Amino acid sequence: MDFTERVNSNIESLDRASMDEAKSRQDSLTKPLGSLGKLEDISIQIAGIKKDARPSIDKKVIIVMAGDHGISEAGVSAFPKEVTPQMVLNFANGGAGINVLSRHVGAEVRIVDIGVDADIESEVVINKKIKMGTDNFINGPAMTRDEAISALNVGIDIVTDEVLSGADLIATGDMGIGNTTASTAILRVLSGLDINEITGRGTGIDEEGLVRKQELILEAIQMNDPNSGDAIDVLSKLGGLEIAGLAGVTLGAAMNRVPVIIDGFISAAAALVAAKIAPRSVEYMIASHISVEPGHGFIWRELGLDPILDLNMRLGEGTGAALTMSIVEAACKVLSEMATFAEASVSDKSEKEERVK
Repeated sequence: MDFTERVNSNIESLDRASMDEAKSRQDSLTKPLGSLGKLEDISIQIAGIKKDARPSIDKKVIIVMAGDHGISEAGVSAFPKEVTPQMVLNFANGGAGINVLSRHVGAEVRIVDIGVDADIESEVVINKKIKMGTDNFINGPAMTRDEAISALNVGIDIVTDEVLSGADLIATGDMGIGNTTASTAILRVLSGLDINEITGRGTGIDEEGLVRKQELILEAIQMNDPNSGDAIDVLSKLGGLEIAGLAGVTLGAAMNRVPVIIDGFISAAAALVAAKIAPRSVEYMIASHISVEPGHGFIWRELGLDPILDLNMRLGEGTGAALTMSIVEAACKVLSEMATFAEASVSDKSEKEERVK
């Protein structure tokens, strides 16, 4: 059994009985029908994921994958690749945006070195390094197919370990200079969208840099000739190790029946790869926010997901997903803790009944 067959055989559809029961309870809570909007939809989705009509969130974990990109050598970022290991150590020391927001929402952060082009000396960082960064995909594939699959398996294994330790809500985050270029290349091949529509400025490149970024992506696609019908081929030729790891996290969450909140553009590109490998995995995804990276919104459209937040964010790291965790937790609490009309002895007169009168 190959990787794709193994993953698909271990992802089930959502439990419709639990979702129906959750929907029935939502409709009987002390509020007008549908008045809590997306909170109701989220709670019903979580019920189906967990096979529990009154689900709770007890342990939240954000998995931040870090890796370097050979394409950064071509000047596609406003920052040098040395920033990647520096930021990983910042994560480890608790000083980054993701650390602040994870503490705010009561989530734990797991930092995974899956491909940083430097030796990271920290007991906090999980060392799962596949290689010292990807190769420059202008000159050939970013990595081999076996390396991409190894990175996917790292993500699956990390999630499985977290679930065995009690995690019941996962979020994805990233770090890697050059990763918006790799993500845009993946999106271009898997969607066929116009390169001018989906390419953003990443860390803040100027107009000249943006044009160069677009040209390099198109050159790399032409030279590597990825198979758009094989997401792993696309991932290996144009992707990043942290993108592959995050795709594995997304697949692993679905395999373990745990909801996964997808963060920004990089995490969304990983989710798109996961969806192409195992379409049912989309049922387990929650779109956190819409960033200013233009490709982000296009990926949500490709996945058929509706992001919860719109805060003009573009930091990555899992920051948007961290904020969304509190909303997901609130949605479950409303479903489980809010009183029904019968429990509260409140008259249950629907708008339809009132109109009939």
